[in-house]
Amino acid sequence: MNSSLLTPLRIGTRGSPLALTQANIVLNLLKEVHPTDPAIQNAVLITVTTTGDRIRDRPLSEIGGKGLFSKELELSLQANEIDCVVHSLKDMETVQSSDLTLCAFLNREDARDILLSPRASCLKTLAPGSIVGTCAPRRVAQILHHRPDLHCIPLRGNVDTRIRKLHEGGMDAIILALAGLKLLGREDEATYIFSEQEILPAIGQGVLTLQCRKNDTVTKNYLMPLNHKGTERCVTAERALLFSLGGNCHTPIGGHATIQKDGHIRLDALIASHCGTTVYRTIQIGEDANDLGQSTAKILKDMGGPSFWSDLCIS
Repeated sequence: MNSSLLTPLRIGTRGSPLALTQANIVLNLLKEVHPTDPAIQNAVLITVTTTGDRIRDRPLSEIGGKGLFSKELELSLQANEIDCVVHSLKDMETVQSSDLTLCAFLNREDARDILLSPRASCLKTLAPGSIVGTCAPRRVAQILHHRPDLHCIPLRGNVDTRIRKLHEGGMDAIILALAGLKLLGREDEATYIFSEQEILPAIGQGVLTLQCRKNDTVTKNYLMPLNHKGTERCVTAERALLFSLGGNCHTPIGGHATIQKDGHIRLDALIASHCGTTVYRTIQIGEDANDLGQSTAKILKDMGGPSFWSDLCIS
C-alpha cells in the first residue's frame, strides 16, 4: 500500500519556471481540497530534469518527440521516487505505460496561440521575408498557409529563453502558447492573440494533467477531486483524434474541442502539409468523446487521401 497517508505527497515536475508555477498551482488546489490532511499540507515538489530540458538546440522531431518532456518523470513514478506528476497535456504521448494513468485534467486555460513581435502588430503586418521562431510543425504549417513569404526557424527553450532570443535579434516574431504567458503573469506582453480560425491549437493545449501509478488508489483519491469533467471530455476527443491519425511530433495536426450548450462536443480539427500549401479542416459534433475523435480522424484521412498521408509519414 502506498504510504501517502503517512508521509508527504511527492509531486514531480520539470524545473522550468512555467513547470514550477504549474506544480504550485496544483499543490495549492490540493491544499484547498484536503485542508486537514498532513500528507497534502506538507506535500513537496521534486524537480526532475528531462531529456527535452537538457537538449535545447534541436527540434523535438529530431531527438525523439514530445515524450522527451515526460519520460524521466514517468520513470521516477515507476521507481516510486515520486507519487504523481504535473504535466502539460500537449507534451504527452497518446499512449502511456500500462502501469500509469492520467487521473485528473484541470479546467482548461486559454488554448490559443499568440504572436510576440517588436516589429509588427499581427501576422499580416510582418514585412515580407520576416523570420518567425517556432519549432512546432502545426504552427509552421498554419503560419505559412497564411503567409508563404515568411521564414520559420527552430526556436526552443522555456518562455523566458524564447522571449530573450527574440529581443537579442535574428527573429522578427515568435509564436507562443497564451496559457503559458498567463500562468506566468506575462499575457500583457502578447502582441497579437490568434483566433482559432487563424491558428488552431495543439491537442491538449492549455490543459494540466496529473499522472500517477494505476494501482496507487491513495494518490488517485487525492488527485481526482481536481478533475474537470468538461475538460476531460474535450481532451479525450482530441487525443482520440490524434491517436487515430497516428500523429506524432513531425505531423502538422491541430485539434480543439469545446462543450456546446446542449452538452455535445464540438471538435475542430485540421491536418496540413508541412509547407502549409494544403490544409484539410473539419468541424464535427458528437456526444461520445472517443467516437467523435475517431470519426473525425477518418474524415480527415478521407479528405487527404492515401498519397497525402504517405507524404506525411503517418502510419
